[in-house]
Amino acid sequence: MNRGTTPPGARTEQEAARWVRGMFADVAPRYDLLNRVLSFQIDQLWRAHTVRRVQPYLDNPAARILDLCCGTGDLLLALEKRRRAPILGSDFCHPMLTASQAKRARSPLFEADALALPLADASLDLVTCAFGFRNFANYRKGIAELHRVLRPGGAAAILEFSTPPNALFRALYHFYSLHILPRVGALLSGRPDAYTYLPESVRKFPGAEALAADFRSAGFADVTFDRLSFGIVALHIARKQTARTL
Repeated sequence: MNRGTTPPGARTEQEAARWVRGMFADVAPRYDLLNRVLSFQIDQLWRAHTVRRVQPYLDNPAARILDLCCGTGDLLLALEKRRRAPILGSDFCHPMLTASQAKRARSPLFEADALALPLADASLDLVTCAFGFRNFANYRKGIAELHRVLRPGGAAAILEFSTPPNALFRALYHFYSLHILPRVGALLSGRPDAYTYLPESVRKFPGAEALAADFRSAGFADVTFDRLSFGIVALHIARKQTARTL
């Protein structure tokens, strides 16, 4: 697996994290608009699929749930609609949390680095993360942190961009992401490098099979993934092994 995201000019994990945080802070006011336009509103279907897949955890009133890298709260709000008990929301970019609050998220929110969460070991039953994992400065640390905070039997649900397996569709998607997406993203966001970074980060990110293998190597069991929209996106579900009895 690649070490982590590599934004332009970043030479260390700290510099990568600082660049990503600043980029999201700049695009936060128009982040939702950009998502809808650039995905043709399909992003809402991807989140709805994620909610359906984790519904057993939402149905458990005692389950402790965290939406990691919650951003402006799209997935968090979708999860809230299917669950009565509060869900924690976390992001390391303050303007994103502010945007989430503005959308009337009911869940408690806190600002934190996903690689060093201020949570006790084995304290959560479910961690969701939509389009945030790819931006981690260190992917293995991120997986290890998910494993640390989850209880045995708990699950991580990671919704992330991926590489389409079909060669023809992959070529069409690459053309869109390299030539059309950056221009539209730059026009709407006012930050051209953010939407040059996006397709490059997807290109460098591990494929669905490789990411699943790394979750298994970190001690997760029952690791599966669903390819969505011809493989543009993959939803990974990885469960932490339950304690073995003698």
